[in-house]
Amino acid sequence: MATATVPQVVPFRQPTESITQTELSLLLSLKARARELESQIQENEELLKTRLASGAEVESGLLRAFLKTIERRSVAWKAVVERELGEDYARRVLAATRPDTFTHLIVTA
Repeated sequence: MATATVPQVVPFRQPTESITQTELSLLLSLKARARELESQIQENEELLKTRLASGAEVESGLLRAFLKTIERRSVAWKAVVERELGEDYARRVLAATRPDTFTHLIVTA
């Protein structure tokens, strides 16, 4: 029994719509505006953090603002030190390690 070959239609790539210079300009303009807004956000947050840290009161109303401080110690070597030098030594080193401190402005409704 012979196998018949059926011809198949292969679609050619259709030319797509071109991307206009206006679209590219708009994208660059939006990116520049986003950077500008991010800069303004950071400046405003720093100003509010400074004022809250110095004791400024938040006006009563729907929105609240406070500072949240997080401390973290990074000691990836802890297991090795415990194994090699003992848990007591590792505990003393951890207690003597200054934590990294991060302060975030939290604004909620």
